[in-house]
Amino acid sequence: MTPPLVLGVLGSGKGSNFAAIAEAIADGWLNAKVGLVVTDVPDAGILRLAAAHGVPAVHLPPGRFKTKLEPESEQLLARSLQDAGVELVVLAGYMRLLKEPMVTAFPRRIINIHPSLLPKFPGLAAWQQALEAGESETGCTVHYVDLGMDTGPMIAQESVPVLPGDTAETLHTRIQQAEHRLYPQVIADLAARRATFLA
Repeated sequence: MTPPLVLGVLGSGKGSNFAAIAEAIADGWLNAKVGLVVTDVPDAGILRLAAAHGVPAVHLPPGRFKTKLEPESEQLLARSLQDAGVELVVLAGYMRLLKEPMVTAFPRRIINIHPSLLPKFPGLAAWQQALEAGESETGCTVHYVDLGMDTGPMIAQESVPVLPGDTAETLHTRIQQAEHRLYPQVIADLAARRATFLA
């Protein structure tokens, strides 16, 4: 059997996408294992979920910037992931832009899930942006991470209708449900062709 793809999961919040990935692994249809969880928030829920799943997890202080890591912190992040044998970096609600140290250390091996049908509505609160724009459809996108904000090449998307009477909260909930289906499936597809994308 092909060895499991080793993931490094970065998150800043509750960790619901991490939970979906961990459940897919436990159910046996995602041939992967999480080697390390990293957060920039000391009390993030993803830390408790990682402990519940027996996954090593660390809090990496981000430094003085609000939207990115200090260069030294990002170099430490890259080394920590490499030391854990990580092959694919998975951003799961990680609220900081990655820069050269990480993108260079893991070329085309960092993916993110964004709650809109990119290129529409990059950035924060994309579901709110879609609602305010009067969209009839939005969704989520898995894409490779480059040096921009939600600008990397797209891998897969899932559409979610905007329903009459939707609030930001109800729409966001349905987008998250789509994320929890799409993200593990994309990772499973990458794991199945690991020789290609790790080359």
